[in-house]
Amino acid sequence: MPSVPAGLPPAGLLPRRWAGGRGSNVRPVAKKAAGTPATALLTTENVAHQLHPYDVSADAPNYGALVAEALGVAPERLFKTLIAEVDGALTVAVVPVTGDLDLKALAAATGGKRAALADRADAERSSGYVRGGISPLGQRKRLRTVIDSSALALTEMYVSAGRRGLQVSLAPADLVSLTAAITADIKT
Repeated sequence: MPSVPAGLPPAGLLPRRWAGGRGSNVRPVAKKAAGTPATALLTTENVAHQLHPYDVSADAPNYGALVAEALGVAPERLFKTLIAEVDGALTVAVVPVTGDLDLKALAAATGGKRAALADRADAERSSGYVRGGISPLGQRKRLRTVIDSSALALTEMYVSAGRRGLQVSLAPADLVSLTAAITADIKT
């Protein structure tokens, strides 16, 4: 029987991982994809994208316009992700930062009657993201998603990458595909 340092149980009682060598239960573990669930999804699905960090306070008035300015992109290409309740069901709405969400149009697009913005805590809990960093990609719960149809006229659009201070640019068709979204005129 191999000798065991003082203070440890006899070798036969040691967990296998301490014994090492053959029969050890120590296994290499694949590294988790770095970043956010949104960026991990894009990487896993091999979707062409680019990350764009910026520094704008989440409480700043006219936040979307300031982010567009910080990134040096036209505001029409920058989209915000909002979570609304349509007839009691949470729904993701992706609209340009230059406009607001038309709740009646969102309800109509999903076949509902009434829509209202979701409570902040409900939006954060269902998406797994915090306000100012909610991405339409990689959400904790897969929700029905509606993207404003103006995105289809673009070759590249910007959405949150899943944390404050980080946007991701990608093709609108890729966003529609990854989120299983429908498109409709939902901005005012």
